[in-house]
Amino acid sequence: MDKRHQKQAKTNSCCSEEVSSIEWEFINMSEQEEDLIYRMHKLVGDKWGLIAGRVPGRKAEEIERFWIMRHGEVFANRRRELEKRYDNDNNNNSSS
Repeated sequence: MDKRHQKQAKTNSCCSEEVSSIEWEFINMSEQEEDLIYRMHKLVGDKWGLIAGRVPGRKAEEIERFWIMRHGEVFANRRRELEKRYDNDNNNNSSS
């Protein structure tokens, strides 16, 4: 396999991981961790390893997954759907 095909194969495997990311479990962060992540991201961008070095006990993969789940379009749509269901359930229960 030449270098071009190796790179394409690597890119394709990366994309398949992104598709399965919908199954990720949400990572809970403390307010202090979230604040630090947002401030660091503003300073250095998506350098997850660098950010993780400033958040004790967190790995770069956790920080990146947290960020994607907070800011990714697919997850934002899922959050909106869940919020609508939650609001509808609460409205239905309060009118009983």
